[in-house]
Amino acid sequence: MRIGHGYDVHKLVEGRKCIIGGVEIPSPLGLLGHSDADVLLHAVSDALLGACAMGDIGHLFPDTDDKWKDADSLELLKEVVRRVEEKGYRIVNIDSTILAQVPKMAPYITEMRKNIALACNIGEDFVSVKATTEEGLGFTGAKQGIAAHAVCLVEND
Repeated sequence: MRIGHGYDVHKLVEGRKCIIGGVEIPSPLGLLGHSDADVLLHAVSDALLGACAMGDIGHLFPDTDDKWKDADSLELLKEVVRRVEEKGYRIVNIDSTILAQVPKMAPYITEMRKNIALACNIGEDFVSVKATTEEGLGFTGAKQGIAAHAVCLVEND
């Protein structure tokens, strides 16, 4: 068994979509990034890659490569999962937390869990997505950005 941890952060800006966990959330502010900037899926991807000692998504999908410009992070996660499975690992579970003052995440968590489970070839019961506001503190509390943490457990058969 191996454990991985992932962390990601993206700045909130006007004129961009707010896509988190593969869900487009109605919001006047979106996340700035080379891809769709899905902070949650990036954290999950990094946790999986870290558990398998395979680097991180910045190495796999560099922002210096136009191929990944505006990329769908669900597709990036599926590629990470393919590589993890190719290396002989099976994903056991994923636990994640979104840190965001805005927008509210609760209405979208069920769909986020479903998206992650499908991309990772595991049941929804093995995917946890939580959210916290940080009570107005820090850059997330000041509505400057959104961050996410994820941990995962993988097994090598």
